[in-house]
This record gives sequence, C-alpha cells and structure tokens, in this order.
Amino acid sequence: MNQFVFTSKQKTVLGGFIALGAVCLLLTMFVYDDALHTRFWTNYLHNAVFFTGIGFISLFIITAFTTAMAGWYTVIKRIFEAFSLFMIPGLVMMAVVVIGIWGHWHHLYHWTDTTLLDPTKPAYDSIIAGKSGFLNKGWYTFGTFLIVGTWIFFAWKMRSLSLSEDKFGTPDYDHHRKMRIWSAAFLPIAGFSSAAMIWQWVMSVDAHWYSTLFAWYTAASWFVAAIALTILTIIYLKSQGYLESVTAEHLHDLGKYMFAISIFWTYLWFSQYMLIWYGNIGEETIYYRERIDNYLALFIGNLIMNFVMPFLILMRNDTKRKYGTLVLTSIIVFFGHWWDFFQMIKPGAYHTAQEALAHSGGEGAHEAGHHAASAIVMGFTLPGLLEVGTMLGFLAVFAYFVFSRMAKAPLQPVNDPYLAESLQHHT
Repeated sequence: MNQFVFTSKQKTVLGGFIALGAVCLLLTMFVYDDALHTRFWTNYLHNAVFFTGIGFISLFIITAFTTAMAGWYTVIKRIFEAFSLFMIPGLVMMAVVVIGIWGHWHHLYHWTDTTLLDPTKPAYDSIIAGKSGFLNKGWYTFGTFLIVGTWIFFAWKMRSLSLSEDKFGTPDYDHHRKMRIWSAAFLPIAGFSSAAMIWQWVMSVDAHWYSTLFAWYTAASWFVAAIALTILTIIYLKSQGYLESVTAEHLHDLGKYMFAISIFWTYLWFSQYMLIWYGNIGEETIYYRERIDNYLALFIGNLIMNFVMPFLILMRNDTKRKYGTLVLTSIIVFFGHWWDFFQMIKPGAYHTAQEALAHSGGEGAHEAGHHAASAIVMGFTLPGLLEVGTMLGFLAVFAYFVFSRMAKAPLQPVNDPYLAESLQHHT
C-alpha cells in the first residue's frame, strides 16, 4: 500500500494519549506544583523544545541528504517531510512560552528579572547585565517567530517541491535540481539559526553559564531522537502493511546513524565536560557541579541511556537489522534524549524559581534556591509519572499531526530520480 490511511481507531488511541498529557499538565499545575507553577512550565518548555527540535532536525536531514545526492533514503523521505512540518504546531507551542515571558506567567529564565539589570539595585547582576543585548524579551520573541518561521518556510518549500515532483518530475533531474538548490541554501541558515535558538530556549535557562559546544551537543541530541522516532515509525507502518519497499538494508542504515550519532553525542558530551573540568573556571564548572551534587541520577542516567546501552546493543552488525533490537534501542534512545533535555532545563529553572520564591517569602522559600544533595524532588531531580504522561501526550500530538500529513500524499515519491536506487539499495 502506497497511500497511508489515518484510521479512526488510530485517531481515538492518539486522542486518548493527548487527553492523558492534558490531564498530567493540569494535575501538575493545580495539584503538584509550587506557587510559581515551576514544574508545569518546565514540563511544557521541555516537551515543546524537544519535539519542535525533532521537526527542525528532520528538515536538516532532508536538506543534507538532498544536497549530498543520497538515494538510499528516498523510500522513507516522506516520513522526514511529515516530521519537519511539525514545526508549525511547534511554533504555536513556543509562542505560549513567549507570551508567558511578556505576561510574567513563569520564571523559566533568570534574565527576565529586570531588577538584575539596574546597577542602582541591590540585586544587580553584572553577568546577566552583560548578556542583556542577547538575553532579552525582544530578541527571544523576534528570534522565535522569525527563525522558526524561516524553518517552516523551508519545510513547506521542500514538501511542495517533493509533491510537485510526483506530478511533474522527469528522469533528467531538472525538477530535483530545484530541491538541491533550496537544500543548499537552508544548510548554512540552519547552522547559524539553530545555535541562536538553542542558546535562547535552553542554554539561557542557566543564564550565568555558557558553552561554545552546547549548540552542537543539543542538535546531536535532537538528531538521535529523530532517527529513533523514524525507526519506530517505519516499523509501525510496516506492521500495518505499508512501506513494503523498505527493507532491512534501509533499517540497517538508520541503525548505523543511530549508533554513530550516539557516539558523536558522547564525544561532544565528553569534550564539553573535559574542557570545563580541565579549565576549572568557576563560571563554567558551576553547570556540572550543580548536576553532580544535586542531580546525580540524571547525570549518570544520561550517559547510560544515551551512550552505554546503544553502544553495547548496536555494536554487533546484525542488531541493526533486527526489528526487536531496533525497537528496543530506539525506545531507550528516544527516552534517553528526552531525559537529556530534562537535565538541561530542570536544574537551572528550579534554581531560578526557588530564588524567586525565597525573595518573595512564598512557599518553598526555606529552600533558598537549593535542595539537599540527598533529596529527591519529583519532577526536578527525576522525571515522575506526570512528566512521563506529559511526554506521551506531546508525542501523541506529534504522531497525530505526522499521520495527518502522511495521509495527504503517497508514501513513495513516484518520480524521484533516486527512487530506483533506493528500491535496489544494498548495504
């Protein structure tokens, strides 16, 4: 079958998970949260950034493969196209965070406190004041809408060209050449703009800290999560009778990407950690000191799920060709990189919220911005059931949107000039 049908049963199941996510968010905000609703907002930001990033990196994968004239992935490229279009609802999700900054709905970012920028005030913070040219409400808003809007335009353009190729494509590559031009134009834009948004959305949660490797590290996390989700989507579709042309060879290549980029992610993790440890500069080491002292389970679990387990499972060549090991590893890796974003966002936001509560004398002020190293604060030191339920809700929204996009076009791009190569692909 070449035309995906989004059945009512699938819609009902996904709708149930979306409802689960909504219930978990509501419970988080109104029952299991502090006065500033820190757990709710960090859960929201965490998932909005994670799934929007998967959409962005899927577009990056399409444009990188198109520019490189790769042919093997042609039979699965419609999945990447559908993933990339999720940036449309992703922008809506991030718009809520933007509105929350202007409306003072949350305390996700320390730099939004204007008292830190006034040298006449006791709370003046020279480090944050020095970064205020970039870390400010205006640039956060402008960057989010302009840059993500640009990404969406390129995703729409690549999708439009791909669909028009089905009707007007010719064997002489003339139509496909337009896709290569747009792809080559997007890649440098992607490189610079994604770093800017990663700094704004994620790294600025820890406003006193910075790392020149952080954007690479975060993008690699998105990449591995996107590949894992692609493998799971392919195997599900094949179980439903779709993607008959996708063979073990295609899954093997995706498995190699998951294996290789997991190692690359670990290389970036080690490079960032090692350089900061070796330099031993206080404004840099505070990031890891906080996580090792107070979030050790997050810190160690991150390496186990995102390096040790995929490395040991996928090291053997045949495990990258078997459905069972691919599904198991993809679930571990997808959850592991969701966990990775959890540990990127939660400690800094929790610290900021506790300081705000301490200054206001509100609930939780006694913690004074820190918790004991041995304490477990569910939803911050470790993901709780509410966090997992929220993630499943966002994943269901992602899947619902992706399935609705896939249903609007043939799963196999019939006039793609590389289709024959993909159909005859052998590793």
